[in-house]
Amino acid sequence: MTTEYSGTGDPARSLALLWRTRERASRKGRPDLSVDRIVRAAIEVADADGLAALSMRRVAERLGVGTMSLYTYVPGKGELLDVMLDTVYGETARPDDVPGDWRGRLEHVARETWALYLRHPWLLQVATTRPPLGPNVLARYEYELRAVDGIGLTDLEMDAVVTLVSGYVHGAVRSAVEAAQAATRTGMTEEQWWQAHAPYLEKALDPRRYPLAARVGAAAGQEYQAAADPARAFEFGLARILDGIEVLVAGRPGAAAPTGDG
Repeated sequence: MTTEYSGTGDPARSLALLWRTRERASRKGRPDLSVDRIVRAAIEVADADGLAALSMRRVAERLGVGTMSLYTYVPGKGELLDVMLDTVYGETARPDDVPGDWRGRLEHVARETWALYLRHPWLLQVATTRPPLGPNVLARYEYELRAVDGIGLTDLEMDAVVTLVSGYVHGAVRSAVEAAQAATRTGMTEEQWWQAHAPYLEKALDPRRYPLAARVGAAAGQEYQAAADPARAFEFGLARILDGIEVLVAGRPGAAAPTGDG
């Protein structure tokens, strides 16, 4: 799988694009071209064909313009990727109006992030240890922190909690994305794959040699009609993550019991 890195473009140019502080007028009679149109086309290319297919040439083809005309607005692929990331991060709904307590708000953040990865699977191919410092990235961090503000955590613990939830979703959603891609590329659903392989697995999985694998695997396969159920695993893991944070919060002086459904 192709891995790209955010923050590889020129810092000044990336920040100018992210905050739209220096968007130049189009040249050679192309008033229809803009940073926003270029970024949207790039996202469409990545959504359809993955990050490996993304290039300035492919984006230009999608827009029906010459490749060189893009450089009037976007210096290169590194800067373009930063703006793509910031743009899709702006799609996540904010948890401010979610009824309930911090747990409900954090759960909302996790579900929005899960859905974002499913809409844009190429996000899994971008390493964001050096995140683009755009308006949507910063706004998202702000409202994630607001989800746990005032519940007794230190500033560093607040940062650690939102990082924990984000990292969990990033890992959990990968199997869901891979399952969807496998179905598309093979033309076989998970249930069809399981039905085709289950009889052979039953013969190979000797319960005398693998008693636990045979018993638990049979129960899971019967329930999921697949080798795994990424959505169910996500729900289980998210609940356990929130349970752990709840224990941390409950141990703080003056902590109140959660009021949401959890």
